[in-house]
Amino acid sequence: MVGKSGGGGGGVAEEDGAAAVRRWVEAGGGRLVMDGGLATELEANGADLNDPLWSAKCLLSSPHLIRKVHLDYLEAGANIIITASYQATIQGFESKGFSKEQSEDLLAKSVEIAREARDMFLKEHSDRPIQHPILVAASIGSYGAYLADGSEYSGDYGEAGTLEFLKDFHKQRLEVLAEAGPDLIAFETIPNKLEAQAYVELLDECNISIPAWFSFNSKDGVHIVSGDSLIECATIANGCSKVGAVGINCTPPRFIHGLILSIRKVTDKPILIYPNSGERYDAEKKEWVESTGVSDGDFVSYVNEWCKDGAVLIGGCCRTTPNTIKAISRSLNQRHSSLHLPVA
Repeated sequence: MVGKSGGGGGGVAEEDGAAAVRRWVEAGGGRLVMDGGLATELEANGADLNDPLWSAKCLLSSPHLIRKVHLDYLEAGANIIITASYQATIQGFESKGFSKEQSEDLLAKSVEIAREARDMFLKEHSDRPIQHPILVAASIGSYGAYLADGSEYSGDYGEAGTLEFLKDFHKQRLEVLAEAGPDLIAFETIPNKLEAQAYVELLDECNISIPAWFSFNSKDGVHIVSGDSLIECATIANGCSKVGAVGINCTPPRFIHGLILSIRKVTDKPILIYPNSGERYDAEKKEWVESTGVSDGDFVSYVNEWCKDGAVLIGGCCRTTPNTIKAISRSLNQRHSSLHLPVA
């Protein structure tokens, strides 16, 4: 049985994934706030991410910056922090000259840093105990994220796009991250149906004992980026008892309403939403196109709608910041208070 529970509470290994997530959501008052963009904040703190490893480069050069960004999001009101392992792979580290053992240690380090940040946050606030869960989600990006060639935004892997190849690519990484002690495994920015199927099979074959979430991305509000049906992808996730939540990330906020409704047609698992700022990413230039996004205020204006649609885990992805998360947390707290006002 691979996986050991972190600080989110005991007994998770014995639960259905969705039941575990629902328990955390209930403990958080009916909603949990996720963190925001990691790379954006690392760069704002002086990190140079011009590297195929992207934010995972900081595991090598500046782990203290990763810890700081995690803490900034926790201070902003996040209940869930996502590790700096989205583009961290054994294959990627080995290409930099590290041994297999060193590469596995670097993967595990991403979880250790997030857990350290949580411990520091809880210690700093020990005078007023935190009532809601503080969870660490170990990020697993797609094969396209490892390639760093933009294919994570198209789902087109060419000849490498076979089920067995993808399972072989992700297997050891999944096992190492699960053993490092996160509360959840976050399969993020899933670009095609085949990779979702590979993840489902690996969760069962590796006997992963902690909940996972599946998060897809879309550029048209109907399909995921490969053109595959979102409903078919969500159905694959729904069929796995170890998947605790299903949702959307790295997608413009304007598409989220319709995408939630599509997901709800095929699953009653908790729904998570963490869109990007709405800006467009130029895969060839490897940069975000300015002036195509929404302000924090506009972003947060969608939150009530997403809650009404059924989302219970809400945060941000690329180009969102601690200010975005602070605004989301404030909005959710106000909504919770208004729903529990005493009847006159």
